[in-house]
Amino acid sequence: MSRGCICVFAKPPRPGTVKTRLTSVLGNEGAAALARAFLLDTWSTVTRVSGVDVVLAATEVEAPEWPSLDVAEVWPQGAGTLGDRLERVLRRALHAHPFAIAIGTYIPGLPLSRLDDSCDVLRTAVAVLGPANDGGFYLVGVSTCPHGLLDSVPWSASDTCARTLERFGHHHLTTTVIDPWFDVDEPADLDALRRRIRDGTIHAPETARILGEATATGSSRADV
Repeated sequence: MSRGCICVFAKPPRPGTVKTRLTSVLGNEGAAALARAFLLDTWSTVTRVSGVDVVLAATEVEAPEWPSLDVAEVWPQGAGTLGDRLERVLRRALHAHPFAIAIGTYIPGLPLSRLDDSCDVLRTAVAVLGPANDGGFYLVGVSTCPHGLLDSVPWSASDTCARTLERFGHHHLTTTVIDPWFDVDEPADLDALRRRIRDGTIHAPETARILGEATATGSSRADV
């Protein structure tokens, strides 16, 4: 059976450049630490998917943060909109693989089964899309990627996923929509994330550790 490819889109988790909407509660260093934890948890999950090659699609290929991941290949995302970059990386992956999946790293605790199911879908289907709870998507996979596939899709919008589905339909890509997942962008999302970790809904050990440290630090400050 030919191996698929999962492309993990990431940027170096540096203070002041990642998860900036969380800095009001975590600070720049705390937001960067949480972003790194998301990356580590996501990478741990993705590298346990069987029958695929995993690559890191990075905004900065030579970043010093990558060697700690034990990454076999780092590809440049390149310039342009997110749609431009997704198309570029997916097409590169499809040169050597029958299907390709792209995900980000801000989806802590994504179940391994969700990735396995997406791979199974793409062994016989054309496209798969995983909606996010904010109207975007957390996963996109294709077995073909026509030029202009994601043209005119609005990014970080409440209708990003819906418009992506429209674009797939325009290019006659029959798409399987899998179960939704959540992402973490706003301070309110942190409370929901903590609840999911606490009740065992998700497994994200690095994320749990950083959130625990942040909570402990906040409590210590309050006691001063």
